[in-house]
Amino acid sequence: MKIVEMELFKVPPRWLFLKITTDEGISGWGEPVIEGRAETVAAAVREARTLLIGKDPRCVEDLWQMLYRGCFYRGGPVLTSAISGIEQALWDIKGKAAGLPVYDLLGGPVRDRIKVYSWIGGDRPADVAAAAREKASQGYTAVKMNGTAELGYLDHYSKLEAVLERVGAIRDALGKDFGIAVDFHGRVHQAMARILVKELECFHPMFIEEPVLVENFSVFLDLRKHTVIPIATGERNYTRWDFKEMLCSGAVDIIQPDLCHAGGILEVRKIAAMAECFDVAVAPHCPLGPIALAASLQLDYGTPNAVIQEQSLGIHYNRGADLLDYLEDRSVFEYRDGYVFRNSLPGLGITIDEEKVREAAKTGHDWKNPVWRMEDGVIAEW
Repeated sequence: MKIVEMELFKVPPRWLFLKITTDEGISGWGEPVIEGRAETVAAAVREARTLLIGKDPRCVEDLWQMLYRGCFYRGGPVLTSAISGIEQALWDIKGKAAGLPVYDLLGGPVRDRIKVYSWIGGDRPADVAAAAREKASQGYTAVKMNGTAELGYLDHYSKLEAVLERVGAIRDALGKDFGIAVDFHGRVHQAMARILVKELECFHPMFIEEPVLVENFSVFLDLRKHTVIPIATGERNYTRWDFKEMLCSGAVDIIQPDLCHAGGILEVRKIAAMAECFDVAVAPHCPLGPIALAASLQLDYGTPNAVIQEQSLGIHYNRGADLLDYLEDRSVFEYRDGYVFRNSLPGLGITIDEEKVREAAKTGHDWKNPVWRMEDGVIAEW
């Protein structure tokens, strides 16, 4: 079997799909994209094409090594996102050729379902209690919300109090067992984060995410001394080498590698195995499309320390299309009682509606994240 073609499709709301076709008529799909940098990653995928055409797609590890180690400059969001999407498509082909789901090729399933959570509140969180009640009525047992909008190095305490009010409103509305994750999104600087993590403890959050920017990782060690709330991060880390020091530090309880950014399915499985050695849980980051979610679920079903899965159905970024719109069978992501259940379909376990993808690609998108500024005009973290 040999790779004969690679096609890219930029589709709404902000996704990039890759189709790899073989000479035996088996095709695989991947999602190589950085949110807001779809064209940049597409260029990196096109550059990889000459290395892949004519190769056996079933040699997933060897092709990954060639794409990653075969270049003098490696790592970072662009190159590893390109590799991630390619790797997902290779596994999809390998699974379809074998008639097996990817999780069976990685050692077999360890569970029959994985808990999922839903986003509420938007970029500048509002009406979160009502939104959480709505999600609970739809069967979800956990939600995630942005904690704050833009926040300065030293900012008004009223902004922190507003965070506490929002989280408290959800806890009051849905009780002590409902999961609440609070994403700081790297927007909070260490002085304010130190206060906020302490004040949030009484609401028993499921976890706090990216309490400060991950490039300021030494601050995570300090925050660990100030709170007992589980700390999560990892969506802006790439490959096992980026996670090595994080895991050794003891500052993180939950890692959140993104299978579209961190190197793909097998690379994240290796990262998860490293995490297991440090008694650290895995909750894959996934605010993207159906291929990204399908790849994440293949990992979850075969990974004992995977605890919960992010998914993007109804997320505030999904304007013009949503998670299920490019699937032939939407029931593969059926959410019931707060879980998504394992299927035994080959490859990634989904069938892409290629006609709809090709039509949507005619429209495409030019999604960019907003650029925020503080009151004095200085750039703020989004």
